[in-house]
Amino acid sequence: MVHHDFHIGNILFDDIFMISSNINVYISDMGSCKEVDNIDKTNVFGVMPYVAPEVLRRKPYTQAADIYSFGMIMYFVATGKQPFANCAHDELLAIEICKGTRPEINEPEAPKCYLDLLKKCWDPDPINRPDATKLEESIGLLCNDFNQFREAEKYRRTQLSFFENSQLDTHHTHPQAIYTSRLLDPFTRKLENYDKSECFDCGITI
Repeated sequence: MVHHDFHIGNILFDDIFMISSNINVYISDMGSCKEVDNIDKTNVFGVMPYVAPEVLRRKPYTQAADIYSFGMIMYFVATGKQPFANCAHDELLAIEICKGTRPEINEPEAPKCYLDLLKKCWDPDPINRPDATKLEESIGLLCNDFNQFREAEKYRRTQLSFFENSQLDTHHTHPQAIYTSRLLDPFTRKLENYDKSECFDCGITI
């Protein structure tokens, strides 16, 4: 099965964390979830920053595309920011994603072990991304690096306090950055005939 529209807006939490240390997480909006062999290959639909580059090039949607989307969710969890919030979600961003551009994130925003896994999910070649089983194993191993996560959380809180005190707007969102699912065909049709290498040289005339 593939979700086909996996992004942070489709992740739900219950309120048990208010009375317990346990947090239950749910994946919602399963209406587009389908068997791999039954995916509609004629349309590209979703939130552009969460859509895998091969899907933007109108290649078949696979489970590896969901893994790419999971990597973007990992980015949001680590930074509290939406990916590519500072630019328009248009043809130019689609090209940049296909060229390998990813949101910037470095230590100490997140532990190295976390970043390594996140960037594996972002690999431009879907074959190189971890599958769901490997991803589960890797997430389990992250628990062994508790001290790294504690240091990253200290850094995050320090940065948050600094920006709050300085009243700087650190979460400016471009007016054409859209985080609701929509049909992306108008932005991807011209990428259909480009493979990974050709995307480095392709251009869009607007």
